[in-house]
Amino acid sequence: MLKGFFNVPKAVNEPVKGYAPNSTEKAAVQAAYTKMWNSKIDVPLYIGSEEIRTGNTKTMSAPHDHKHIVGTYHLAEKSHVEKAIANALESRTAWANMAWEQRAAIFLKAAELIAGPYRARINAATMIAQSKNVHQAEIDASCELIDFLRFNVEFMTQIYGDQPTSTSDMWNRLEYRPLEGFVYAITPFNFTAIAANLPASAAMMGNVVIWKPSDSQIFSAQIIIEVFKEAGVPDGVINVVFGDPSMITDTVLASRDFAGIHFTGSTNVFKDIWAKIGTNIHHYKTYPRIVGETGGKDFIIAHPSANPKQVATGIVRGAFEFQGQKCSAASRSYVPQSLWPAIKEKIITDVKSMKIGSPEDFSNFITAVIHEGSFDKLAGFIDQAKKDDDAEIIVGGNYDKSVGYFIEPTVIVTTNPHYTTMATELFGPVMTIFVYEDAKWEETLELLDATSDYALTGAVFSQDRYAIEVATVKLQNAAGNFYINDKPTGAVVGQQPFGGARASGTNDKAGSPLNLLRWASPRTIKETFITPEDYRYPFLGE
Repeated sequence: MLKGFFNVPKAVNEPVKGYAPNSTEKAAVQAAYTKMWNSKIDVPLYIGSEEIRTGNTKTMSAPHDHKHIVGTYHLAEKSHVEKAIANALESRTAWANMAWEQRAAIFLKAAELIAGPYRARINAATMIAQSKNVHQAEIDASCELIDFLRFNVEFMTQIYGDQPTSTSDMWNRLEYRPLEGFVYAITPFNFTAIAANLPASAAMMGNVVIWKPSDSQIFSAQIIIEVFKEAGVPDGVINVVFGDPSMITDTVLASRDFAGIHFTGSTNVFKDIWAKIGTNIHHYKTYPRIVGETGGKDFIIAHPSANPKQVATGIVRGAFEFQGQKCSAASRSYVPQSLWPAIKEKIITDVKSMKIGSPEDFSNFITAVIHEGSFDKLAGFIDQAKKDDDAEIIVGGNYDKSVGYFIEPTVIVTTNPHYTTMATELFGPVMTIFVYEDAKWEETLELLDATSDYALTGAVFSQDRYAIEVATVKLQNAAGNFYINDKPTGAVVGQQPFGGARASGTNDKAGSPLNLLRWASPRTIKETFITPEDYRYPFLGE
């Protein structure tokens, strides 16, 4: 096996630092936060070996203090995108032909840079850019990103080591070529780890990439770029452009050399991109790979046998960590009548105990949502719930955007299982709960399964193994990541490969070999040692 021959380091999950009071890691991230907060950065386009400053810029600010400018970034024109494509294709031959262990070494070094000298900076940048508290920044920008880089190297060696059977007279082998062309990576605001992994996973397999980060994540994306450069990713392998998303996407998809897209973001945007790819299909050299993780309407359902405290904690953590802006965040729950009083009491107590404010204050559990558009959308749903007869807000319901885009964790209880917020993706700290009759357990499972177009994550809480089995079977298609007696968030690379089906994406499972296989185009090579010299087979006789 290749893995054994080259003795690739065994991937292990990066331990999460605690950031306790008076700890060295807390002091380091606080110092990095203060320095970055007061240093306005200027982020260029990264095309080939050039850093291009177009002069057409936009400012970056923190969601929790939207008047404070932390930097600017430069916007690409169509000519810059075309230049990025040309640079990627020019770099392709050397990168594709580089020995895979050399590519692996680059990304293993990137992991160690993040684990060590860049850890405080990338966490602080994520706290500023995405308003994550220090724990959420640590498990995302440090631990998950380190895990992606380390485990993807291990997965790559597994893939390359997977070879067909040979016989004494022939040698069969598989060559895992990169795609013929370039890969387009579109990344979201909510996870720094995803922003890095989407271009890096394709590049690790020998592909060249055009990367468009979210406008709301460019501040922390700059740290990713610095890490990749210091780790030794060659110029032209990952080209980074910012600007009008429609223009950039249309320019990329118009190229005959477009070979694949690695996407995380809106369901509707992904569907529109898929349609454009279909329209252009006769133009491309190859059938493009389409890999996407999109939205979710993630659920928690409790059986009457469940532990009420565990259910309440699962709801609170699953719905409100990072302000409900995880793809996996719970936003609808189904709770039995018999347990509802105890669950309700604990939820209200827990939510009222949460402090809200800037992530610079480590005692704040809740910070801001990403931007004004998100704030206004969520405030609209909260206001409507206050008016509707079939909905009641039992805790939260307030919001304020005078300084930052702050929305209180809000819990809506509805008597209508098809109420708007039971089915609509909100992407914010709003949880809607439907209380069902205990005797209608299986009926409620069927209701849950039929309510949403999405199928990303979900959780069941129960102490009854028969009930767990029924839920596991009935909800087979309702979630790509299914959790038993746990919240539906927090998938760990190498442990719970992540991805959903239905309207939630192509379910190619980031954090597993399945995703990396999408960025390879295998070639079968058969070598015969004694080549026949007569066409006749024995059945023909003498």
